[in-house]
Amino acid sequence: MTTLYQNAHSPERVTVNALKYLDVIAVLLALILGLILGAPAVGLLVGCAAWLIQRVVQYADRRYTATLRAPRKQLGIHLFESFGRIWLLAIAIIVAGVAGGRKDGLTAAIVIVGAYTIAFAIRLSSGKPPERELS
Repeated sequence: MTTLYQNAHSPERVTVNALKYLDVIAVLLALILGLILGAPAVGLLVGCAAWLIQRVVQYADRRYTATLRAPRKQLGIHLFESFGRIWLLAIAIIVAGVAGGRKDGLTAAIVIVGAYTIAFAIRLSSGKPPERELS
């Protein structure tokens, strides 16, 4: 067995990959538990869906910008995508509030803030250096 194969399948590597998506796992658990416990369904569904959609957009952006060679183009697309995801989440909270009422809007906001907090904490505690410099 080669060292590369051993490193790719080590328990530490699996743990790091699982932690990378802890926010997604937490959102799905919040959806299930929230629906069981009777939380406002519209807010839960909209908040969870918005978080999952923005994660897919983030993943697609990271893959796309990695293929670009011009640093300015990478920076421009990355900034556009980052602000777009923020607007997506803000609009989702407003839509949940309008479609379902104040409780649904608050529920969507709590789901999104909770998921963001988990994602931010993981990013801070990962200990890895920032991604390649774009400028």
